Order: sequence, then structure tokens, then C-alpha cells
Amino acid sequence: MGEFVSVEVADQIATIRLDRPKMNALNGQVQQEIAEAARIVDEDPQVQAVILYGGERVFAAGADIKEMADMSYADMSAHSSTLQACFTTVARIGKPVIAAITGYALGGGCELALCADFRVAGESAKLGQPEILLGIIPGAGGTQRLPRLVGPARAKDLIFTGRHVPAAEALEIGLVDRVVPDEQVYTAALEWAATFVGGPSIAVRAAKQAVDQGLEVDLATGLEIERLQFSGLFATDDAKIGMRAFAEKAKPRFTGR
Repeated sequence: MGEFVSVEVADQIATIRLDRPKMNALNGQVQQEIAEAARIVDEDPQVQAVILYGGERVFAAGADIKEMADMSYADMSAHSSTLQACFTTVARIGKPVIAAITGYALGGGCELALCADFRVAGESAKLGQPEILLGIIPGAGGTQRLPRLVGPARAKDLIFTGRHVPAAEALEIGLVDRVVPDEQVYTAALEWAATFVGGPSIAVRAAKQAVDQGLEVDLATGLEIERLQFSGLFATDDAKIGMRAFAEKAKPRFTGR
């Protein structure tokens, strides 16, 4: 698809593959290609789950520091909006998204992984937000998505120190959801993604939107978001198929309509 980011679809699972040697540094071009890949898989009705993957050696070691080093405040003020928008496009993919993390997921790489619904890491993987060591802070969602995932105190620890978190600790604090041998990372992500294939894709999208949007608002507003999504699903064929199959003690065959 792009020079550094490709989309491969097999068995209704899309893999967004980063391939910018050596460390998948996320320069402006890579960011734009990631956003375009996210739009493609979100709009493809044949895709029911998505994997973010950087290859066997590294997920993504962060932003391209050389590209940023000479930017002024005015430059970064403009660029940061584009950067956040690119990652938000990934976070808003209306399908289950799994980050398959090998090697390093640091800085922007960690922030990209935070945009996924689930994270599978290899045993030797390391995650972190080391921007503070450069005299800056995370700028692609790290200060917002990380505390929502692991809690404010743990997020502050990682952001204030910039330390690298090994996979075992990442699992313990909820930064990743599964840890597997390094060579099994992509396979594990693929097996997880396969569990969503054949499911009611409209309901999955509605559930993801209800959870994600509900996290940003008060409880009463969140309940209203849930109510509207819940009620709206009764206009779908899948809801009728699912409830009819339940009544008949049969396996539902959802159509995505």
C-alpha cells in the first residue's frame, strides 16, 4: 500500500504491517501511511479483525528524533495535531484491533500499541514512554491513553522516569494482555483475531464505540450512549438472526447487516 506500511488480508483478518528498517521509526510519512491503512481496514466489510505488527524484531521504537530535532514550536504545534489525528484514526477502527508486540514498543510505538483494543507481547519485549529523557512528553496520546489503561499513578511512573517496562511487568500492570514466546507473537495475535471472525460485526462496532466513548464522559452520559447503541441494534438483521438462532438452539450465521 505505502512505502513503509502495508495491509494484508487473509481469512477476514487484516494485518497492518510496519516495515521501515531498522527500528520502524515513526516519521511523518509512516504516520500518514498508518492512518491510511487504518481507514482502509475500517471501511473494508470483509475485514472483521485487525493486527498491528512491526515484524519479528521490533514493533516500533518511537518517533523519528532526527526529523523532530530541528522543529520549532510553530512547526510542532502544527505537526502534533496531524500526529494525534493519525493515531486516533487507528483507535477508531470499528473492529477488534490487536497489537502484536515484538522487541521495542517505545514512545510513539507504545502510543500506537495503546490505540489497539488488546496487546500481545513477546517475552523479551519492552514498552515505555521515554520522551521525558529528551526533555519533552508523549505527544501522540501517551499522557491520556496510558493512564486510562493502567491508572494515573502507574502511568506517571512510566512517563516521569521514561523507563523501559519488560513484558512480565507490562502484563502485571495491564499494559499488555498476554505474553508469549517471542517467536509466537504474531501467531498468538492471529489466533486471537480469528475468534472474532464470523461474529456480529455491527454489534462489535457498537460495543467498541460504547465502551470507548463512555470512558470519556460521566456515567449518565455513558449509559445514554449504551442505550442508543443497544436500541439501534434491533434494526439490524444480525440481531434478528442471533435471537432466532438462540430460540431454535442453532448456531447463528451473521451477515454483517
